[in-house]
Amino acid sequence: MGAVPIKSPRWQGEKNIRVGTFLVTMTIVLLVIGHTGAIGQGSNTELSVGENLVRELWNDFKTQNIASLQSKMAPGFQSIHEDGARDAEEELKLLKQLNLGDYTLSNFKVTEVGPTIIVSYFVSVVETIDAKCLSIEPAARLTIFLKTDSGWQWIAHANLNPLKQ
Repeated sequence: MGAVPIKSPRWQGEKNIRVGTFLVTMTIVLLVIGHTGAIGQGSNTELSVGENLVRELWNDFKTQNIASLQSKMAPGFQSIHEDGARDAEEELKLLKQLNLGDYTLSNFKVTEVGPTIIVSYFVSVVETIDAKCLSIEPAARLTIFLKTDSGWQWIAHANLNPLKQ
Protein backbone atom coordinates (compact mmCIF):
# COMPACT_ATOMS: atom_id res chain seq x y z
CA MET A 1 0.00 0.00 0.00
CA GLY A 2 1.23 3.43 -0.92
CA ALA A 3 1.77 6.19 1.49
CA VAL A 4 -1.11 8.58 1.95
CA PRO A 5 0.07 12.16 1.69
CA ILE A 6 -0.49 14.13 4.81
CA LYS A 7 -1.63 17.66 4.14
CA SER A 8 0.37 19.96 6.24
CA PRO A 9 -1.14 23.02 7.88
CA ARG A 10 1.17 25.09 5.63
CA TRP A 11 -0.45 23.65 2.48
CA GLN A 12 -3.91 24.40 3.87
CA GLY A 13 -2.78 27.99 4.52
CA GLU A 14 -1.56 28.41 0.92
CA LYS A 15 -4.84 27.00 -0.38
CA ASN A 16 -6.80 29.41 1.81
CA ILE A 17 -4.69 32.32 0.51
CA ARG A 18 -5.35 31.32 -3.12
CA VAL A 19 -9.08 30.96 -2.48
CA GLY A 20 -9.12 34.28 -0.65
CA THR A 21 -7.21 35.99 -3.46
CA PHE A 22 -9.61 34.52 -6.01
CA LEU A 23 -12.65 35.74 -4.05
CA VAL A 24 -11.20 39.25 -3.63
CA THR A 25 -10.35 39.40 -7.35
CA MET A 26 -13.85 38.28 -8.38
CA THR A 27 -15.42 40.80 -5.99
CA ILE A 28 -13.36 43.60 -7.55
CA VAL A 29 -14.30 42.45 -11.07
CA LEU A 30 -18.00 42.40 -10.18
CA LEU A 31 -17.79 45.84 -8.57
CA VAL A 32 -16.06 47.26 -11.64
CA ILE A 33 -18.65 45.72 -13.97
CA GLY A 34 -21.46 47.08 -11.81
CA HIS A 35 -19.86 50.53 -11.67
CA THR A 36 -19.31 50.56 -15.44
CA GLY A 37 -22.99 49.79 -15.93
CA ALA A 38 -23.90 52.73 -13.72
CA ILE A 39 -21.58 54.98 -15.72
CA GLY A 40 -23.17 53.79 -18.94
CA GLN A 41 -26.62 54.64 -17.62
CA GLY A 42 -25.42 58.13 -16.70
CA SER A 43 -23.96 58.49 -20.18
CA ASN A 44 -27.36 57.72 -21.71
CA THR A 45 -28.83 60.60 -19.72
CA GLU A 46 -26.00 62.90 -20.81
CA LEU A 47 -26.47 61.76 -24.40
CA SER A 48 -30.19 62.49 -24.38
CA VAL A 49 -29.74 65.92 -22.75
CA GLY A 50 -26.87 66.90 -25.04
CA GLU A 51 -28.54 65.51 -28.15
CA ASN A 52 -31.81 67.29 -27.31
CA LEU A 53 -30.01 70.60 -26.79
CA VAL A 54 -28.31 70.27 -30.19
CA ARG A 55 -31.57 69.27 -31.88
CA GLU A 56 -33.27 72.37 -30.40
CA LEU A 57 -30.48 74.56 -31.81
CA TRP A 58 -30.79 73.03 -35.26
CA ASN A 59 -34.55 73.49 -35.22
CA ASP A 60 -33.96 77.17 -34.37
CA PHE A 61 -31.38 77.42 -37.20
CA LYS A 62 -33.83 75.91 -39.69
CA THR A 63 -36.79 78.05 -38.60
CA GLN A 64 -34.68 81.21 -38.25
CA ASN A 65 -35.78 81.60 -34.61
CA ILE A 66 -33.15 84.24 -33.85
CA ALA A 67 -34.83 85.34 -30.59
CA SER A 68 -34.62 81.78 -29.26
CA LEU A 69 -31.00 81.41 -30.38
CA GLN A 70 -30.08 84.72 -28.76
CA SER A 71 -31.73 83.69 -25.48
CA LYS A 72 -29.77 80.41 -25.51
CA MET A 73 -26.37 82.08 -25.97
CA ALA A 74 -24.20 82.40 -22.88
CA PRO A 75 -22.15 85.53 -22.22
CA GLY A 76 -18.75 84.97 -23.79
CA PHE A 77 -20.15 82.78 -26.59
CA GLN A 78 -17.64 81.97 -29.32
CA SER A 79 -17.78 80.02 -32.56
CA ILE A 80 -15.21 78.93 -35.11
CA HIS A 81 -15.79 78.32 -38.80
CA GLU A 82 -13.35 77.77 -41.65
CA ASP A 83 -13.34 81.53 -42.25
CA GLY A 84 -12.57 82.49 -38.64
CA ALA A 85 -13.88 83.00 -35.13
CA ARG A 86 -17.04 84.86 -34.19
CA ASP A 87 -18.47 86.27 -30.98
CA ALA A 88 -22.20 86.10 -30.17
CA GLU A 89 -23.11 89.24 -32.12
CA GLU A 90 -21.23 88.08 -35.22
CA GLU A 91 -22.70 84.56 -34.96
CA LEU A 92 -26.24 85.94 -34.76
CA LYS A 93 -25.56 88.09 -37.83
CA LEU A 94 -24.37 84.98 -39.67
CA LEU A 95 -27.37 82.93 -38.47
CA LYS A 96 -29.79 85.58 -39.78
CA GLN A 97 -28.33 84.96 -43.26
CA LEU A 98 -28.18 81.17 -42.88
CA ASN A 99 -30.20 79.27 -45.43
CA LEU A 100 -30.64 75.64 -44.37
CA GLY A 101 -32.17 72.85 -46.36
CA ASP A 102 -33.14 69.52 -44.85
CA TYR A 103 -30.54 68.17 -42.46
CA THR A 104 -29.58 64.95 -40.73
CA LEU A 105 -27.80 64.85 -37.36
CA SER A 106 -25.87 61.69 -36.48
CA ASN A 107 -23.05 60.05 -34.50
CA PHE A 108 -23.56 61.98 -31.28
CA LYS A 109 -20.85 61.79 -28.62
CA VAL A 110 -21.72 63.60 -25.41
CA THR A 111 -19.52 64.32 -22.42
CA GLU A 112 -20.64 66.10 -19.27
CA VAL A 113 -17.87 67.68 -17.21
CA GLY A 114 -18.88 69.84 -14.27
CA PRO A 115 -21.32 72.47 -15.52
CA THR A 116 -20.64 71.81 -19.22
CA ILE A 117 -21.97 69.42 -21.83
CA ILE A 118 -19.72 68.90 -24.84
CA VAL A 119 -21.44 67.43 -27.89
CA SER A 120 -19.67 66.29 -31.05
CA TYR A 121 -21.75 65.07 -33.94
CA PHE A 122 -22.04 64.98 -37.73
CA VAL A 123 -24.42 66.97 -39.90
CA SER A 124 -25.46 66.38 -43.48
CA VAL A 125 -27.11 69.56 -44.72
CA VAL A 126 -27.51 71.81 -47.70
CA GLU A 127 -26.46 75.19 -46.34
CA THR A 128 -25.21 78.57 -47.44
CA ILE A 129 -23.04 80.69 -45.11
CA ASP A 130 -21.88 84.18 -46.11
CA ALA A 131 -23.22 83.51 -49.64
CA LYS A 132 -20.97 80.42 -49.92
CA CYS A 133 -22.33 76.91 -50.38
CA LEU A 134 -20.95 74.26 -48.08
CA SER A 135 -20.43 70.60 -48.87
CA ILE A 136 -23.44 68.35 -48.29
CA GLU A 137 -21.19 65.52 -47.12
CA PRO A 138 -21.48 64.72 -43.39
CA ALA A 139 -19.24 67.14 -41.50
CA ALA A 140 -18.18 67.26 -37.87
CA ARG A 141 -19.54 69.86 -35.47
CA LEU A 142 -18.79 70.55 -31.83
CA THR A 143 -21.28 72.36 -29.62
CA ILE A 144 -20.76 73.18 -25.94
CA PHE A 145 -23.40 74.11 -23.40
CA LEU A 146 -22.91 75.68 -19.96
CA LYS A 147 -25.29 75.00 -17.08
CA THR A 148 -26.41 78.26 -15.47
CA ASP A 149 -29.04 79.26 -12.93
CA SER A 150 -31.43 79.83 -15.85
CA GLY A 151 -30.70 76.45 -17.49
CA TRP A 152 -28.38 75.23 -20.24
CA GLN A 153 -26.83 77.96 -22.38
CA TRP A 154 -24.94 77.69 -25.66
CA ILE A 155 -21.33 78.79 -25.00
CA ALA A 156 -19.35 77.54 -28.03
CA HIS A 157 -19.76 76.04 -31.49
CA ALA A 158 -17.34 74.69 -34.09
CA ASN A 159 -18.41 74.15 -37.69
CA LEU A 160 -15.79 71.98 -39.38
CA ASN A 161 -17.56 71.89 -42.74
CA PRO A 162 -15.18 73.31 -45.38
CA LEU A 163 -16.41 76.12 -47.61
CA LYS A 164 -16.59 75.21 -51.28
CA GLN A 165 -14.04 77.06 -53.40
